[in-house]
Amino acid sequence: MLALDVRNLNKKYEKFQLKDVSLQLEKGYIMGFIGANGAGKTTTIKSILNMVHIDGGEVYVLGKNMADHELELKQGIGYALGGIDFYTRSKVKTLTGVIKKFYAHWDDAAYSDYLRRFKLDENKKIAELSIGMKVKYSLALALSHGAKLLILDEPTSGLDPVARDDLLEIFQQLVSDGEISILFSTHITSDLEKCADFITFIENGQIVRSAEKEEFKESYLLLNGTASQLNEVKERLISYKTNSFGFTGLIHAGDYDPSSGIQTATPNLEEIMIYFAKKEDLHV
Repeated sequence: MLALDVRNLNKKYEKFQLKDVSLQLEKGYIMGFIGANGAGKTTTIKSILNMVHIDGGEVYVLGKNMADHELELKQGIGYALGGIDFYTRSKVKTLTGVIKKFYAHWDDAAYSDYLRRFKLDENKKIAELSIGMKVKYSLALALSHGAKLLILDEPTSGLDPVARDDLLEIFQQLVSDGEISILFSTHITSDLEKCADFITFIENGQIVRSAEKEEFKESYLLLNGTASQLNEVKERLISYKTNSFGFTGLIHAGDYDPSSGIQTATPNLEEIMIYFAKKEDLHV
């Protein structure tokens, strides 16, 4: 069963629009949702959660339509941002006491377990928590009401490498039993290199590609060649950079001609994002 099935989402603003955004996340996996700032990641998430009124399309969570079963489905969705910035003078236990009342299946025992697991002190005020602890608290809240789908919007932003690695391990442990699924929106692509199973790439409000992570990366090639070789392939490149040795450019794997003799390598997620962004610069 699909944990999340987004079909042809459309949302139009004065200067930006989502255009036929579709993605499918299977149960028990982590999907990395990548794109430059302003590409449409947060708008897509808000549309999925029915926090904005969409102009078209459908969202299904665990087989049920979000528009028809919103209250029921949100009982099983956990949403975590990069931190908690409300009621900062309240103690953790006070805020939890308010939040738990909204969930029919809140589990105090599970919540206590996550507090211990994440080393959270419920007597601390929200303002006293580090950025990493705020994220862990968001996760504890999400997981204590039986959430089967976690939607994480830049959860590791601002964390140091050790804290980020700790969270990535937690994410992988959460999906290991096949019951919990994670949509992980971030611009820190190195995090997704470590933990994601699938990648969905959005640019200018449209999905460029959505695939298994290695398949996604292998659908592109990074070329390194001379200035004369650049002239041979320039029209087929997504974008390129020139240097004293010649050029480096990104190309769809299917557009590469092996007989050209140009050196190739499989790009990482960050390189793919950078060269797609540079495509816009080349056409300005």
